[in-house]
Amino acid sequence: MTVENKIAVHVCNGTGGMVAGGGEVLQAFKDAFAESGVKAEIGDRCSVNGVGCRGLCAREVLVDITVGDEVTTYQYIQPDMVSRLVEEHIIGGTPVEEFMVGKDYHEFLSRQKKIVLADCGRIDPEEIDAYLDVGGYSVVEKTLKTMSPDEVIQLVKKSGLRGRGGAGFPTGVKWELCAKNKADQRYIICNSDEGDPGAVPTLIEGNPHSVIEGMTIGAYAIGADMGFVYIRTEYPLAVERLKKAIDHARERGFLGQSIHGSTFDFDIRIKLGAGAFVCGEETALISSIVGERGMPRAKPPFPADEGLWGKPTIINNTETFANLPHILRNGPEWYSSIGTETSKGTKIIALTGKVRNAGLIEVPMGTTIREIVFDIGGGIPDGKLFKAVQTGGPCGGCVPQEHLDLPVDYENLARVGSMMGSGSMVVLDETDCMVNMAAFFLAFNQAESCGKCPPCRIGTKRLFEILTGIMEGRGRKGDIELLLDLSADIMDSSLCGLGMVAPNPVVSTIRYFRHEYEAHIRHKRCPAKVCRSLLTYFIRADLCRGCGVCAKGCPVGAITGIKKEPHRIDTSACVKCGACYDTCKFNAVLKE
Repeated sequence: MTVENKIAVHVCNGTGGMVAGGGEVLQAFKDAFAESGVKAEIGDRCSVNGVGCRGLCAREVLVDITVGDEVTTYQYIQPDMVSRLVEEHIIGGTPVEEFMVGKDYHEFLSRQKKIVLADCGRIDPEEIDAYLDVGGYSVVEKTLKTMSPDEVIQLVKKSGLRGRGGAGFPTGVKWELCAKNKADQRYIICNSDEGDPGAVPTLIEGNPHSVIEGMTIGAYAIGADMGFVYIRTEYPLAVERLKKAIDHARERGFLGQSIHGSTFDFDIRIKLGAGAFVCGEETALISSIVGERGMPRAKPPFPADEGLWGKPTIINNTETFANLPHILRNGPEWYSSIGTETSKGTKIIALTGKVRNAGLIEVPMGTTIREIVFDIGGGIPDGKLFKAVQTGGPCGGCVPQEHLDLPVDYENLARVGSMMGSGSMVVLDETDCMVNMAAFFLAFNQAESCGKCPPCRIGTKRLFEILTGIMEGRGRKGDIELLLDLSADIMDSSLCGLGMVAPNPVVSTIRYFRHEYEAHIRHKRCPAKVCRSLLTYFIRADLCRGCGVCAKGCPVGAITGIKKEPHRIDTSACVKCGACYDTCKFNAVLKE
C-alpha cells in the first residue's frame, strides 16, 4: 500500500509579491485546484496558501511547490503559467525546469541565517493556526507560568539583544529602567513606523503573531497591561494583517484578560501614523499617539521614566520584539553566540540599489559588506564597479570600496561614519555621483524635518542649497569647508536624533569622495556624468549613421544634419535633457 504525498503550494503575498501579481497567481492556483479534473487527480491532499516575503524581491512572483519532502522554488511566475505548473509538476510529477530558480537563489538563501524571518514565506500570516503549528505562543505561555518579570528582564540582558531600530540601546537595560520606576500604569509600544525609502514592515506582513507574542513578553516583563503598535497608513497590507492577527489572538485568549489562564492582562491597539518620518523618534511618536502633532521634545526625561500620558513607557521596533520568542525558546547563550562581541544576533537588511539580488536578507551581526553585496547580493550588474554602499537609511553614511571587508555591526559602521539604523543598504556603482547622492538623501531629511528647532529646519535647507549650487556649476571655493562646518553645527545643536544625523550623507561623502566635490567646484565637471548642468553632449561623426532619430527627439531643435550624414549638436541651444543620448541606437551620442 502506498501513501500519497501531501502537496503544498506557497505563493509570495508580501508587498513585493502582491505588486508583481502574487494575488492573481494565488487565485489562479485556487481556481485550478477547484476544477473537477484536477481535483479528481490530486484529491484533497493539496493546500495552497499566500505567505509573507521570501526575500528575493527582484524575482517575484516566487512560488514554492512542495511534494512530500521535496521543495521546488519557481520565479517570475504569472497567472498564465499556473496551469502548466499544475499539469506538469503537481499532477505529472515533473518540475518545470525553465520556471525554476537557479543556483544563485540557493546561494542567496544558504549564506543567510534566518531567525526572525525563518517563518516568513513558510506560513500563512492570516491564519493563527499556521503560527501555532510552528510553536507560536508556546513561549509566552511558558514564560507567564514559570518566570517572574525580573527573570525575563535578566534573561534578555544576558542575551545581549540591542534595539534594532537605530542606535542599538541594550533592550534588557531599557526594560529594567522602566520596570524600576514606581507607577500605577506602564505602556509598551511597537514602533513600526518604518519610514526609510523603500522600507516595508515585512515582519508584520509575513508573521504578525511573532510581533504580538514578543510584545506580550515585553509587557509582562515591565508590568504593562496595554500596548500600541504605531504603524503608518502607507502600509495597508500590513495594517490589515495586523488587525486580523490581533482579533484572532483575542479570540484564542492570547490577548485580553487572564492570558493563558494566568493573572496577567494585556491588550494591543493599533495607532495609524500619517507618514511623518520624524515620528520614528520615540518622543515624536508618543506625541502622535496622544493626538498631538508628531514633534520631538528634549530628553531627559526619557520615555522609560516619563512617556505615554506621563507614564513609564517602553518603545522597541518590530524586529526587536520578533526576536524575543526565539531568545526565550532557545536561551540567552544560544542568542549571544551569534554575532560579534558587542552586537549579538542577526540583522534584517533591505538590500537595494545596483545589486543583482535585491531583496530582504537576514545575516549574523559581523557579516562583512563584501559578503552581503557580492556573495548574497550577487554583485554589481552590467559589469559595473562597486563604488559605495549607503547604510542606515537616509540619515546614514556612504561606505566606500576600501571598507568592503568591514564587519557590519553598530560600532564598526559608526567608526567609518555611517550607522546601522533600521538596516537598509543601498548599493552604488561607478555611474553614481556622490554629490548627487548626498543631495538626494539630504532632500528627504530636509523635507521630513518637523521644523521645531532652527538647526534642523534651517540648517538642512542651507546644506541642500549649497549642494544644489555645486551640482549646477555654481560651486565656489570654500563650499566644502562650509558644508562641513554647517553639518557639525546641525549635529551638535539639533533637538532630536533626526537633526543630529541628517547631515551624515554629506559628511561621509566628503570624507571619502572629496575629489568628486572638488571636480564639481573647480573644474565644473561631474566625474560620474550625472549632474545635468555640468554635462556637454556631442555626436561622434564616425559612429553617427544620420538616421535622424536624435533630431526628432530633441525638444529644442538643437540637433541638425542631413539624412545619412553625421549630425551635430549646437551646445549653445542644448538644454541637456539627454533625450538624444537615450534614443541613439548606435552609441554615437556621448556626454562628458
